[in-house]
Amino acid sequence: MAEKRNIFTIYEDATMGTVKISDEVIAIISALAATEPEGIASIREGLSGDQITKAGMKALAKSVKVEIENNKVTIHLVLNMKYGYNIPETTKQAQEKVKEVVENMTGLNVAGVHVSISEVIMPAADKKQKKIKQPK
Repeated sequence: MAEKRNIFTIYEDATMGTVKISDEVIAIISALAATEPEGIASIREGLSGDQITKAGMKALAKSVKVEIENNKVTIHLVLNMKYGYNIPETTKQAQEKVKEVVENMTGLNVAGVHVSISEVIMPAADKKQKKIKQPK
């Protein structure tokens, strides 16, 4: 079954034509921007960087929700934090980054970026030690 995508007109000109964008594109832009600040490990599904762009909306559905009304975007994100970072400061940086990038790339106004933290991820060194201790 095909995924339902919402398509929005972000630019319309009588002589040049229109530019449309799907909510999936806005979700991918948002997820990529949200994982840029130091201290954000990934989106809820554990995806970051190139993995986000390859995953598609189905994989992002639990982590990113995009609502557009009257050319204003509201974005809801579920993120994983790295252990040891200040959650309010780090999530504020993620919110600001998402707002800036979505507005610059799409021309839409971002009304809000709402962030929920799903997990705190321990440093990679700790994970490797745990794997070594586990029996095969």
